[in-house]
Amino acid sequence: MPLWILATLAAALVQTGRFALQKHLKSAGLTTAGATFARFVFAAPLALALAAALLAADGQGLPALSGRFWLAALGGGLGQILATTATVALFARRNFAAGIAFTKTETVLVALFSAVFLGEAVSGAGFAAILVGLAGVLLLSLPKRGAGWGAEAQAPALGLAAGALFGLSAIGYRAATQALDVDDAFTRAALTLAAVTSFQTLAMLPWLRWRTPGEITRVLARWRVTALVGVTGVLGSLGWFLAFALQNAAYVRALGQVELVFSALVSWILFRERATGREIAGIGLLGLSIVLLVLVAGKT
Repeated sequence: MPLWILATLAAALVQTGRFALQKHLKSAGLTTAGATFARFVFAAPLALALAAALLAADGQGLPALSGRFWLAALGGGLGQILATTATVALFARRNFAAGIAFTKTETVLVALFSAVFLGEAVSGAGFAAILVGLAGVLLLSLPKRGAGWGAEAQAPALGLAAGALFGLSAIGYRAATQALDVDDAFTRAALTLAAVTSFQTLAMLPWLRWRTPGEITRVLARWRVTALVGVTGVLGSLGWFLAFALQNAAYVRALGQVELVFSALVSWILFRERATGREIAGIGLLGLSIVLLVLVAGKT
């Protein structure tokens, strides 16, 4: 099985755990921004240490970090901050599995962004597989029986916004890894991750001090959980970045929809939330999409 597939599956599994921890933080009294910040503040030192260790082990210095690299990395990092904030806010409006599902509208957008910005178009069969997954997402996004769209109007809007922003961040990360003149894909992924998480931490510090005084202290005070968010965050991101360094971002993010299956299990087992038959059918379509993607993209 290609390495990019293994990296994507591992990243999706770890990210499910991170979102579960962030939901716990949100319910434990942290703001949406605070729960998002926890994702970055503990991840940055780990990412920097990993990148330094890899460079030292290879006996090479820091490669040239071009303007294209910084533009792509920082643009992707900003998009991820906004997307993660929207996702955490979404948890308060719909159950855990469906909340993750709304963000998966990114897959079609990533395919479009890849073709327009990177010149990496997906095949016809690959795009068909992505559309099957989109059908599952749309099925999940319908309001519950007896509830009008107004009752849940914010959930689709937040999910769609998060999906678009996650899509843009994926394209940025793919472009950033390609901009590094380093042969080893793992090293390129680690360097990009270190740059992105450091920027994200520094960007959120003044925002939190201005908008929610005392929130940084609360994040650090809950270090037993927030540190786990950082560790799972850096491990999951490393998997995503490695996959982006090896494969078209559209295929990576589409295969990453397997996270929805993982999140459903977390929702039902850990949070004891119930899913409707329609939600299960939507997850089934997403499962079919994932199988098709493995068959199509796995050959590339």
